[in-house]
Amino acid sequence: MRIFSRMQKPVASFAIVFALLFTPMIGQAEASSSDSASISATATSLKGIKYVYGGTSKAGFDCSGYVQFVFKQHGVNLSRTASGMYTSGEKVAKSDLAVGDLVFFNTRGKGVSHVGIYIGDGKFAHASSSKGVKVDKLNDPHYWGKRYVGAKRINGITEVASK
Repeated sequence: MRIFSRMQKPVASFAIVFALLFTPMIGQAEASSSDSASISATATSLKGIKYVYGGTSKAGFDCSGYVQFVFKQHGVNLSRTASGMYTSGEKVAKSDLAVGDLVFFNTRGKGVSHVGIYIGDGKFAHASSSKGVKVDKLNDPHYWGKRYVGAKRINGITEVASK
């Protein structure tokens, strides 16, 4: 019995350390493929909300605040900035985009500076500094098509969208 009671403390300590290290990642690492359609629905439901630099609520969004808000509604935590979001997830080829993938752009001439959510049919939802939350064509030859940097798939959202 004495050996058993000596083992309880290290086992309990290990369990606590394990829980503290891995529990914060669970919300970030899990989202079912069925969530992609609901993420798209949430993203498009916010159309028309004004742009506010640094905005993270329905009172006004900037691009990364908008994406972060949409994913948080589905239990997924993302970084606060577009460049931070670009460092997470799995790289996705443009030809393999799926609903719910994050799409990134270089709008300032250097690095990733804008993010949106792919909603299918070659379109993405984002918070535009000129018009607020809106939907645009990913391959718009006049603006977005020229500034596209890449895409990331977050948390296993895998429902393949029509391109």
